[in-house]
Amino acid sequence: MKYAIVIPDGAADEPQAILGNRTPLQAARKPNIDRLARLGRVGLANNVPDKFTPASDVATLSLFGYDPLRYYTGRAPLEAAAQGIALGPNDWAIRCNLVYIEEGLMRDFTAGHISSEDARELIATLQQALGTASLQFVAGVSYRNLLIYRGDDAGPFSTETKTQPPHDIPDKPISDYLPTGPGSELLRDLMERSREILRDHPVNQRRRQQGKRPATQIWLWGLGQAPSLVPFQRIYGKRGAIITAVDLVRGVGALIGWKRMDVPGATGYVDTDYAAKGRYATRALEDYDLVCVHIEAPDEASHEGKADVKVWTIEQIDEHIVGPIAEALARYPRWRIWISPDHRTTLSTRAHARGMVPWVMAGTDIPAEGFSSYDESQAENSSHRYEQGWQVMPVFLGQEAAHATPL
Repeated sequence: MKYAIVIPDGAADEPQAILGNRTPLQAARKPNIDRLARLGRVGLANNVPDKFTPASDVATLSLFGYDPLRYYTGRAPLEAAAQGIALGPNDWAIRCNLVYIEEGLMRDFTAGHISSEDARELIATLQQALGTASLQFVAGVSYRNLLIYRGDDAGPFSTETKTQPPHDIPDKPISDYLPTGPGSELLRDLMERSREILRDHPVNQRRRQQGKRPATQIWLWGLGQAPSLVPFQRIYGKRGAIITAVDLVRGVGALIGWKRMDVPGATGYVDTDYAAKGRYATRALEDYDLVCVHIEAPDEASHEGKADVKVWTIEQIDEHIVGPIAEALARYPRWRIWISPDHRTTLSTRAHARGMVPWVMAGTDIPAEGFSSYDESQAENSSHRYEQGWQVMPVFLGQEAAHATPL
């Protein structure tokens, strides 16, 4: 049996007046995904338990079949895993965004989607100015970077340290969302000191001259310690591969033993090479039992409040990723495909939101159940509802009885 999972990040939404009171999934032309809905079943799942902030870190664990209440330790450790950074028992990984703050407001959590090259220069300067034996700034991709705390003891942080994702506070006063709890003084001090260091940095001077937004400071959040995840093959008996441009998702894949496949032209933004992801996925099916393709683009369009772009990204996913994967799967005698966002990202708030997300599943031994298309409205009429999203994976693999709870 061959399995494929497609994750259109943040695609689930609410009806939008600009789209004729339709959601982006309803407005998008997606013949391939709708065909799968007619061939199989549509349902709903809640991938983020109430105690967690709705975000891709928790939701991705759920999608991959791991109960976040048992396995989640924080977002940044998952990204550290993607970069091959080992964390000791007293170490902490902290997400370090380069952001653009104007008049005390979070104007752009991506600093104008700063390039990785510019980001590396800024992070190197921050390491020189603020780095210590216990604090290490690590460049990642674009605005997504890390701060690693190396401790001889438990350190200043705890599970009571609270931080806020910058993408969930667009155009809001940052003073209302600064870190709190144990160790928060250190985080706030580093954020404050980064302003002076970055203010007149040559990279920011050049960006201003080019009409681009500068990175005015760092934003520290999503901290956590090393997680311990049981390998996917040990739980579910399948060899997996992951295709994504986002370190967070790469990190989860690495921690559960999936093969990381880097695709040239994959950017983690709306300009990603959709067709290249589709090609790599179809080839990967030859060597792996399960191939997962994650696409960040719908989420990014939502954060920018661009309904037309979000619709367009869904259409690109349908044409260049789902279409080729479905065609490739059909060449195998037994196959299944599952398409699901990780969480909702609403255009109205430009932020992640709680709530169930719609999914579609089709393939061998999944009977057609009369759905006409794939969208939020169709899913609301389904009897397939999972309050614990991690329980969908064993259903997808046909292993409900064998794996009711991960080992």
